[in-house]
Amino acid sequence: MDDRIMKSETRQFKVIFPNTLNDHDTLFGGTAMQWMDEVAYITAIRFSRKKMVTVSAEKVQFLLPMKSGTIAEIIGKVIKVRNVKIEIQVEIYIEDMYTDNRQKAVDALFTFAAINDENKPIPIDNKKYSSQEV
Repeated sequence: MDDRIMKSETRQFKVIFPNTLNDHDTLFGGTAMQWMDEVAYITAIRFSRKKMVTVSAEKVQFLLPMKSGTIAEIIGKVIKVRNVKIEIQVEIYIEDMYTDNRQKAVDALFTFAAINDENKPIPIDNKKYSSQEV
């Protein structure tokens, strides 16, 4: 399973532009959450190869403001697999464009569920991954 977890880790990069800022000149929290949900979704699908839906986003911590002119890296990693649900840890790191300064800005825990064509929960693969924490 460790190999599958490693292969499903997902990374996206975004540049924070002025049109994504709030009146405090920092990235809207909702925009960060959207980016994180997308990366978590891709991570869950890459791990399970099933249709997935977001169940919850928890323990969201905005640690640092994200300002225009920085690069954001959004990283999703599987941390727990249950019968129909999977937990994805998502972190956003920001780095200055013109220095090596890099810091964690946001982290959160997303839970997804596998579903069938009728949007009913289905097992991810209860023989291989049920109730395992990584």
